[in-house]
Formats: sequence, structure tokens, C-alpha cells
Amino acid sequence: MNIFNEYNQPIIIAGPCSAESEEQILNTAKQISEIQQVRYFRAGIWKPRTRPGSFEGFGEEALKWLLKAKKEYNISTCIEVAHPSHVELALKYEIDAVWIGARTTTNPFSVNEIAQALHSTNIPVLIKNPMHPEIKLWIGAIERIQNTGIKSIAAIHRGFFYYGNEKYRNKPLWQIPLELKTIFPDIPIICDPSHIAGKKEYLFEIAQKAMNIGLNGLMIETHIQPSIALSDKEQQITPTELKHLLNQITFYTTTSNDPLFTNKLNILRQIIDEIDEDLLHLIAKRLEIVTQIAHYKKEHKVTAFQLSRWKNILQSRKNLAKELQLRENFIHQLLSLLHEESINIQNQVLNSQSSHSKQPS
Repeated sequence: MNIFNEYNQPIIIAGPCSAESEEQILNTAKQISEIQQVRYFRAGIWKPRTRPGSFEGFGEEALKWLLKAKKEYNISTCIEVAHPSHVELALKYEIDAVWIGARTTTNPFSVNEIAQALHSTNIPVLIKNPMHPEIKLWIGAIERIQNTGIKSIAAIHRGFFYYGNEKYRNKPLWQIPLELKTIFPDIPIICDPSHIAGKKEYLFEIAQKAMNIGLNGLMIETHIQPSIALSDKEQQITPTELKHLLNQITFYTTTSNDPLFTNKLNILRQIIDEIDEDLLHLIAKRLEIVTQIAHYKKEHKVTAFQLSRWKNILQSRKNLAKELQLRENFIHQLLSLLHEESINIQNQVLNSQSSHSKQPS
């Protein structure tokens, strides 16, 4: 049985980015243990930093602090492991759950080594998404841990690295964890809003979005004094702020036992199904016309891509979308997908050995 599914409650994990001192760990753990929603106290023991010279954690010494906190405040502990030796020490110091970090998930060799160290243990394992949006790496890491026989597995969505200046530290790309959920419906997905946000002022909006779309919990970096934290101080909050944040968030369930709700929802979904069917028929009709145009272009030796026509489509459809109160960015993406398929079809016709001219309507 997957213990992450034991309770019909969100899985809340909180604690500092890094274990910096015994006093910091004990004080933070004490206050977090008083927040009823928190299931695991997390702390970074080994910190995989991008460049040398930054704080890289206290290693085994910090595990002693976590064990003391666990015994004094009756709180379950959770740490990141990136090497088989980390697993051995986690077991030695009675760590209750471990997670595999984004950098490690990127490397199948490292995941294999950790999986071998986890073999024949029962410790629950959480797996963060890789640094870049490659869902197959995330899937592969989960499968490697499943192959050890471990039943208690969860995924952690912490966003994806990107170049450029945007609002958040990492792009959420929510469609990727939702796709993962369709592949592994029994594996909970926990959102890490701290690493997506990069700044604490964005934690609520990200955490609430995660709950809105049906993710199963939150991992939030929490420090007794964030302003002097040795790593990621801008994205950490105090235990008091954590309690306030959790009380602000609306947590939703995936279903309801109310028969009136179920009946109304089924009626609305049936309407959506009918609309989707109409949309698919219309798309098929559109692409049929595209094929006719492609044959006509081939006959007259005209290129598939027509810049002026594409500009006209974008502008006219966006104007209509605005009148219909549809988001411009959504319509742009939708039109781009249709245009890409249109160009693919036209290329196939233009590259074919023979064609039958058809007049466009």
C-alpha cells in the first residue's frame, strides 16, 4: 500500500532549504510540529549547488539534529538523497522518507544507483521532476524506484528551468504533472511552490493553482529566520507564515458524494462531449479544405507558407476572440497548432509525385 494515499488529506511537507545548525533545526521543527496539517519535516542535508564555494550542507552531522528533532517533537523527517551513501545514512538516522532531487532525476545512472541502495527497504520515496521539461526522464525515475519493490512513491512538481526573465524562478508547465497523473493515477503529485516561485510573495497563487487542478499536497520551504538563511532565503517563510498560508488555501477534493452535484456535473460534461465532437468534425473539414488548397498550390507552383495570409488569420481571429472574451495567448497557441498541421499537410502534397488538381472553394 502507498502510505502517501493513507489519509484523505493533502500531503504537507515543510522545513528549511538547508539544515544550518542544531538550534535552527530544533526551533523550526518545534514550531512546525505544532501545525496540524504538516506530515513531514524536511531539511537539506547535502546541498547540490550549481557552483563550488556555496554552502553545501553539513552532511551526517545534520542528520543527528533531525533525529533529535524527530524524537523531541514526534515529527516525521524527510531529506534529499543523491548517492547510495546518502540512503545508508538516511536509514541509519531513522529518516522517514527521502526524495530524489531534480538534478539527480536528470541522470538515469544516478537514479539506478539510488534504486539499488533502496532495494529491500520500505522507506517512502518522492521523486522531483527533472530540471528540464522531459517527462520521460521523470517517468523513468519513477519506474526505476517501482522496480525496487517500493510501494510508497510520490512525485514532486517543482517547475522547470528556462532561460530569460519571467515572473517565477521556474516555469510551472502544469500540463506536464497532469500528464504524469494520467500515466500514474495512483501516485500522488506534490507541488513545490517554493522552487517554482523563487520568491515567497508568489507562494499562495502557485499553491492554490496546484490545489485547484487536483495535485495532492505541498512542499514548502520554511525557516525560523529566512532573512539569514544560507540558501534560497527569498523563497522561504517562517512557521507562522506557513500556518497562515495553509489556512488561506482552499483544498479541494477530487469528487463529491452529493448525488445532485454528480447529476449536474454529468449533464454539463455531456454537453462538452457534444461540443468536442462538433469541433473535431469542423477541424477535419478545415484540413480537407487545406488539402484542396495544397493541390491547387502545387499545380501553380506556389509555396505552402504565405506570410500575408498567416498575418491576416492571426489578426482577424484574435479580433474575434477579443469580442468573445477569449484569452489572446490561448487563441494564438490554438491557431499556431492548426497552422502547423496545415503546413505539414501542404508539404506532403507538394512533395508527392503526382497530384490531382482541385479547385478551392
